[in-house]
Amino acid sequence: MKQYTLETYARRLREAHLLVKGQFPEVKDTLITGLTYNSKDVTPGTLFICKGAAFREEYLADAAERGAVCYVSETLYHNVDIPVILVSDIRRSMPFLADLFFGSPATQLHLTGITGTKGKSTTTYYLKAILDDFLAARNEPESAVISSIDTYDGVALKESHITTPESVELMRHFRNAVDSHIDFLTMEVSSQALKYNRVDEITFDVGVFMNISEDHISPIEHPTMEDYFASKLRIFAQTRTALVCTDMDRFDDVMDAAKESDRVITFGLKEGSDVLGYDVKKVGTETHFRVRCERFDEAFVLTVPGLFNVQNALAAIAAANVYGIPLEFIRSGLLRARSKGRMECFTSKDGKIVAIVDYAHNKLSFETLFSSMKEEYPDRAIVSIFGCPGKKALVRRKDLGTIAGQYSKKVYLCAEDPGEEPVDEISRDIAQYVTCPVEMIEDRGEAIRAAIAAVEEPTILLITGKGDETRQKYGRAYVDCKSDIALTKEAIAAYDEA
Repeated sequence: MKQYTLETYARRLREAHLLVKGQFPEVKDTLITGLTYNSKDVTPGTLFICKGAAFREEYLADAAERGAVCYVSETLYHNVDIPVILVSDIRRSMPFLADLFFGSPATQLHLTGITGTKGKSTTTYYLKAILDDFLAARNEPESAVISSIDTYDGVALKESHITTPESVELMRHFRNAVDSHIDFLTMEVSSQALKYNRVDEITFDVGVFMNISEDHISPIEHPTMEDYFASKLRIFAQTRTALVCTDMDRFDDVMDAAKESDRVITFGLKEGSDVLGYDVKKVGTETHFRVRCERFDEAFVLTVPGLFNVQNALAAIAAANVYGIPLEFIRSGLLRARSKGRMECFTSKDGKIVAIVDYAHNKLSFETLFSSMKEEYPDRAIVSIFGCPGKKALVRRKDLGTIAGQYSKKVYLCAEDPGEEPVDEISRDIAQYVTCPVEMIEDRGEAIRAAIAAVEEPTILLITGKGDETRQKYGRAYVDCKSDIALTKEAIAAYDEA
């Protein structure tokens, strides 16, 4: 990977009209060998970025001691004696710096970006399964993925704690993928990433807009629904082929914004969709459906529960069509596709309990999940187990409490990344909107066990929010824990042995 001088970084920011001041003749020809905003990662030759509301001058002092050549900041720090590049907007500056440092890796990948209020991760893994079947047949490396579940870039495979990383990490993942000879990368694109410039300097070959519903409205996220919606729509300005779902609210507004893309293709269950799903039916535990588009009119099968997953599959099919993936790999990929922690189903030996673990965590995903389960399992009672995060997406508490109460026989409220807010306060806030019996048990494992112990009739347990995640956020730290999948398996096994 080519290295550039400090003067080159300053020139790049000047060309982007972000440079305020950058005079450092004594180090202008120094080659930059590192780029980070974490002082603990600084090594000699690093360009250090001062960013974030929680940034403190002591971090910069630490970076200087570790060998930082220069720092980039909106603020001049007089007590730290290393050169500075002052910029007007640090968040807008970061993608330019990262793109230069990592050698513009986004231009060397087939990039698919997926946004929307729900369905992003499922669609991501549906498309990944299709691509991987195609690539395996060609003896090529599997595709890369960046999602809210995990990240794989050819070098690193790790659980994710943020949907879309900051631009420095994002470009590093892209570079790892390119160096690993990977051609395709599929990623979720959050509203926060779009709003705060994390995905600037990236052009998506395919940009998918799944749906829109009120979410992430809070003082630390989006102040209004319109801000949230406008942030999502920004994806089209950096997309070659836009894929838009016809089965969503504000479809006309989305289509109008999609005109910024070079090409627009629609998908959905509504007549007139370019990629049309129809004849959807449940066959045993499978979902069967047909798809009609310009390339074919064929049948497909999903083995993941939930009729609503057909829309996610249609998005993946539409993206695969753009890339010219042969039908056989689209069909085989969807047949085997799995997204860890999404619609994972566990059944007790006596058949009385069907437990479904899912990441559903907002109004739209809850409405879809609960209504679908009611339709697919009409003779079973529904018992739900969930929580809400601390100090963010505050509207979820009313929405999730209302929906769960409408469909459930009983609701168990537990911890779900409470952060710096007490779990009992969050649970009480949710409980006021629940119209069925409620029990508050902070520990998720205890809540699952209590729900199973109380089952008297054939029941669907809906355990939502954490899926396969193995950490809970308490305070500002992530604490190791067992995933909902592991906890549910253990609880069902104990029930079977009792």
